Amino acid sequence: MLAPRSLRKAAVPPSLLSDPSPGSLQPTRLAVHVNAAGSSCSAYLASDCRVYKIEIAMEGEMLSKGKESLLIPINAEVISSSVVDRCPHRSEIQSVVLAEGEGDGCLILGTVDSYGHLIVSRLDTVADAVARELCKCIDIYDQDIHVRSLRTLWYPSSFSFAQCMPQVNESGSMLAIAEGSQLSIWDLRTSNNGGCVHRISGPIGGIIYSVCSSPSGPIAVGGTDRTVVSLVKMGWVLQITGLSFSSVDESFIYVQGVDYEITCGLWKGNERAFSFRGDSNWLGFSKCANTDVVAGWCESGSVFVADVRQDCLSVIG
Repeated sequence: MLAPRSLRKAAVPPSLLSDPSPGSLQPTRLAVHVNAAGSSCSAYLASDCRVYKIEIAMEGEMLSKGKESLLIPINAEVISSSVVDRCPHRSEIQSVVLAEGEGDGCLILGTVDSYGHLIVSRLDTVADAVARELCKCIDIYDQDIHVRSLRTLWYPSSFSFAQCMPQVNESGSMLAIAEGSQLSIWDLRTSNNGGCVHRISGPIGGIIYSVCSSPSGPIAVGGTDRTVVSLVKMGWVLQITGLSFSSVDESFIYVQGVDYEITCGLWKGNERAFSFRGDSNWLGFSKCANTDVVAGWCESGSVFVADVRQDCLSVIG
């Protein structure tokens, strides 16, 4: 069973960013990374044509709960803040993603703007694909080399490399793409049908906004009609815009919606574990790659960071 260790709320310094740009409905303009010691969390925020970084203190365990076990955040210290000067975009950035590079202390930052332009930067402390929101196309890269383009039927809104699928041994060869009301599965090793090997149709008139996969195989999708995982209904939020499987226990999934709420629960049993709310519309949602540190960024300038562990003892304030 998963339990939150802490929930923190940090304010982006107004001197760094006072009025973030609105962005699109899909809140993908946040990426987080926890340092090796777990004492701090780096949050990368995209607004207009620039990327900003704030360092949030993560030491100590303290948790407070309100009505219906809704988590109440404690104020967190912002250790440092800065502008990331390696992202010279000319239009509003719509998506930010982080990946660990080779060697200790190396991060790869990928950003995509409203024209579909991708910039990859190496941070000292490659992106594999990019979806162009204005084009019906997914471009695949091997570091800085363009490998292939996938032509979708509808405008792609989200994608995820399937980490494990039956009868597939080569990692990173299967790609799940959300396009309109469909989930399409693509095999990068084949050219038949453009590489598309399967399509799953969602409800008529619905839109899929987010897709993610877990190492054991399940693929989760979410959109306007509250559909999660193989199009099985889960009545957690009004409209799903962000999803991520737990790295600690794959039977749990994190779901973010337009109703200011982020929820963790069992995706098979439709059972909530816990949830917390932002104080305004979400501008970004992110989970660290190998640990259950989940963050959401609100248009008010607040960043909410939840540190989740398995079978931990929470200190109730």
